[in-house]
Amino acid sequence: MTKYIVNRLLGMIPTLFIIITLSFFIVRIAPGGPLSAERNLTDVVRRNIEAKYHLDEPLIKQYGRYMFDIMRGDLGPSFKYKDYDVNYYIFTSLPKSIVLGLWAMLISVTIGMGIGIIAAVRQNSWIDYLSMGLAVIGISVPLFVIAPVLQLIFAVKLKWLPTSGWYTTGEGYLTIILPAVSLSFEYFANIARLTRSSMLETLRSDYIRTAKAKGMKRSAIIFKHAMKGALLPVVSYLGPAFAGIITGSVVVEQIFRVPGLGKFFVQSSFNRDYT
Repeated sequence: MTKYIVNRLLGMIPTLFIIITLSFFIVRIAPGGPLSAERNLTDVVRRNIEAKYHLDEPLIKQYGRYMFDIMRGDLGPSFKYKDYDVNYYIFTSLPKSIVLGLWAMLISVTIGMGIGIIAAVRQNSWIDYLSMGLAVIGISVPLFVIAPVLQLIFAVKLKWLPTSGWYTTGEGYLTIILPAVSLSFEYFANIARLTRSSMLETLRSDYIRTAKAKGMKRSAIIFKHAMKGALLPVVSYLGPAFAGIITGSVVVEQIFRVPGLGKFFVQSSFNRDYT
């Protein structure tokens, strides 16, 4: 197991190298730059700023300097947010994205498994059809549609929840609910479908038939035996799901103004922040 983990970690190195290299050259080859929006700069001031950040050097030399800084853990200064470096913004914003992702994952697993188990136990009933219909909607409707709709209904119309912000703004943990629920929609739908299919397969297995023949209670069969078999595909799905949740937080953080890593990523991209 240790050897497998080490091999997987080593295999990430060339992938990261390729991603970093492509990101570096694509951003710099594109027209414009981090100083393009500063229209009031004189040529002298612009040249001085470019010299300070080594933007006047050949592209290959900039790349070598950039890779050297990354290998020693220095991501450099931010052109958009000039008070601190990139490391500071990652360390302050990443925990917020992780908290949002964990809440979304908790909602996905809790609601998804609950719906999947009920749908499997009540197969071919109206509950089953309704549950799977909701799951299809959750998978089909994109995140940038679900989030504003929930925001409009529960924040603007019903005024049950705040429209945006984070729990440090005074609204408390209520500010986490809408972003987390929006982010969890697709994943609880997938978990519900996985749970239902694996639960049905488990309920048709021989040892479940044996338990029924012995007179074991239906609740004991479902929660003591069938759920164990239903958990296996769900657990294997949680890894990719959490990665997708962290990626999807870019959209949610923009809509709900969560000061997470995704928000800084989008703003830096729009402002051509090279670092």
